[in-house]
Order: sequence, then structure tokens, then C-alpha cells
Amino acid sequence: MIGRIEGRLIEKQAPELLVDIGGVGYEIQAPMSTFYQLPELGETVVLHTHFVVREDAQLLYGFSDKDERLLFRTLIRINGVGPKMALAILSGMNAVEFVNCVHNNDTAALVKLPGVGKKTAERLIVEMRDKLKDWQPEGEFVDIGKSQVVSAHSNNALLSDAHSALVALGYKPQEASKAINAVYNDSIASSEELIRSALKSMIPV
Repeated sequence: MIGRIEGRLIEKQAPELLVDIGGVGYEIQAPMSTFYQLPELGETVVLHTHFVVREDAQLLYGFSDKDERLLFRTLIRINGVGPKMALAILSGMNAVEFVNCVHNNDTAALVKLPGVGKKTAERLIVEMRDKLKDWQPEGEFVDIGKSQVVSAHSNNALLSDAHSALVALGYKPQEASKAINAVYNDSIASSEELIRSALKSMIPV
């Protein structure tokens, strides 16, 4: 089991990133909550990871803190919830917000996540309630209003990166385009910031 990695961040295209460790590049999938906290390209990044071995692939998922990894691991144990849906959930809301949805029986917020229908939302609440009964985050979650600014070659590249990320998370292309167009303005300087704004417009919590 690969539980933690530390290396140089060399690529990031949500929801995937590439980390160089001793000359070997590790492909890692991460929720947007982790992307918002990534350093600049070329800098050192530390991620808490979860390794999945399937018949057709070996996949590595990375998280900025242990709380989100724990929630991810708990989610994928729920019937009908795979890693892709778990990433989508943690991209639309952070761990604390998800726990609040469960405790408040807020199915309305959950059904706005890609792939989560009413029955799945109800099952998530029922099955996660006991698992999260005594759950307390180890760290303090900070609501990052603005992600770190990274350079983009053009507005078209920024819009394209954000659109690709939302589609990769499970949103339909039309839904992604509509959300991006609704929140985009000239003050947005990075794809991460645009993705965050688009997700918040679709999943207000």
C-alpha cells in the first residue's frame, strides 16, 4: 500500500496530476479540494494516498490531508459508490460540508453531484450517518476563496481546462459549459478558480 508520497509537482490537469519522485512520474487522481491547495509546478508536494488495484488498472488517488482520504475510503465502501463518484463528491464539497449534509439529511445538495440520484443520496445519508457519528476532522478546514494564481496561455485554454475537468468529474458537457459560462469573468486567473466557482454554482452548500 502506498500511503504517502512526496515529490516534485510537474503536471496538473484536473482531476489528474503528475508527481516526480526520484525520476519516476506518478500519475495521481485528486479531488478539486486538493487541487485548490497544490503548490506551483516544480515545487514539492506532499499527498496522502490511496492505492487501488483492479484487473485492468492500478490507480493512485491523492489527498491534501488524512481527513479527506479517510472520507474517500469510507465512501467507496458504500454500495454503488466507486472512486469516480467519491472524487466528484469531494470536488463539489469538502469533508466538513459533506458531513454536514449527512447530519442534516440534505439530499438536495447531494443530488446536484454528478452520478448521484435521489436514491443514491438517500443511501449515502443512511449508510454514512453511523460511520460519521463520531467523526471529527484532525485539521482545520479553511474555505479558500481564491486558489493560487497560475499562468494560462489564453482565456480559451483556461476555459478548455475547466470544461475538461468538470467532464472528467462526471458532469455532462452541456452542464459543464452552462456552469462555466455562468461564472466566468475577466478577474478569474486560473482554471482551478474557475472550476471552484462553477462547482459552487451547481452545488451550493
